[in-house]
Amino acid sequence: MKNQNWNTILPAICVPLHEDESIHEEELRKYVSWLASFDEIGGLVTNGHTGEITSMSLEERARVTRIVAEEVGDQVLVISGICSEGTQTAIAEAKAAEAAGADGILLMPPHIWLRFGMTQEAVINHYKKIAAAIHIGIIIHLYPFGTKAFYPVETLLELARIPNVKAVKMGTRQEAVYEKDIRVLREKAPHLTILTCHDEYLLTSMLPGVDGALIGFAGCIPELITDMWKAVKAGDYATALSLEQKVSAMSEAIYGVGQPSGEAHARMKYAIYRRGIFSSPKMKEPVLPIHEKEKQQIEDALKKADLL
Repeated sequence: MKNQNWNTILPAICVPLHEDESIHEEELRKYVSWLASFDEIGGLVTNGHTGEITSMSLEERARVTRIVAEEVGDQVLVISGICSEGTQTAIAEAKAAEAAGADGILLMPPHIWLRFGMTQEAVINHYKKIAAAIHIGIIIHLYPFGTKAFYPVETLLELARIPNVKAVKMGTRQEAVYEKDIRVLREKAPHLTILTCHDEYLLTSMLPGVDGALIGFAGCIPELITDMWKAVKAGDYATALSLEQKVSAMSEAIYGVGQPSGEAHARMKYAIYRRGIFSSPKMKEPVLPIHEKEKQQIEDALKKADLL
């Protein structure tokens, strides 16, 4: 039976592709069944940045969600990313995700806000209208502190008042602000699930007392990340640090020391391919194949993590 608890590990999945960039449905079904078999994974996120949402057509986005819901929707939560510039188009996309079988949406800010910024009033209006149009949960996608689309904690508290807002994906990427905002949310919105999305320094981001993680990395090395999460919850920091050595080797090969990017997602897909889970590391263009040096770094990290 499906676990309705949003306090969990939620991998943002990659999507296997044929050489013509069409969805490889058979491999996608096998992949998500494998991920759903881990006991600390209570949900899967389709159409995240890891899932190449910005390169997927609206029809492809709905199809990916439908495939995942059909395959594992009776076992885990299925969350679909929503990336749209307008409120009305976001509503249409959210309704399509609900019709495809999603239990919730991951609502990204309109990317126009990244360029020009926004007011709190505009953010609240955007969320309220989308929330009123659907009957499923919403995860707030918090963009980094250094961007114009970052929501201050005062805005998060207002969004948390919306009944179907279930969680916030904390992508703050500024440690002092991250920890302060978590303390404020714990005090003033204790019902809100707090999920880290700091793939590139995951263990550190788990320690301030989050409820889980929503990360693409968990779709690549789920066994290491779920074991590390178990250790953190148990207060077994010696085990967590031991696992972090393997996780960090993979993190350095995929992310370097920067934030996730299209190229990082290509490196992640290559790692999944080398693990024998995908038959091809194909990405939708404009993202290009990774270089030989990057491939070797991933090979070395996989060996260090005992994953080849």
